[in-house]
Amino acid sequence: MKESEWFFSDPKHLRREKEKARQIRQSQWWKNLRARNRCHYCGNTVPARQLSMDHRIPISRGGKSERKNLVPSCKPCNNLKKNMMLDEWEAYLASLDNLHD
Repeated sequence: MKESEWFFSDPKHLRREKEKARQIRQSQWWKNLRARNRCHYCGNTVPARQLSMDHRIPISRGGKSERKNLVPSCKPCNNLKKNMMLDEWEAYLASLDNLHD
């Protein structure tokens, strides 16, 4: 990924969106989503307590803490995805698949 592709959020945006995410984690909507015990990215069944909240569009790249941008993710997927956009994440996964071909 080129440095020019990064969107650097201002500190106020990051603080505001992280606070919104903390509030959403307490919501019934999020608890119900986690209760499905499924990682959005790999589809693996994972105990709810091991699922973390992932921003599909990272807040560091302008994403917001709102329902349409939040998904449950297992820790391995969340740690690998880091600050990637969805298209970057999909390309990364495809490159891993190609290693085994």
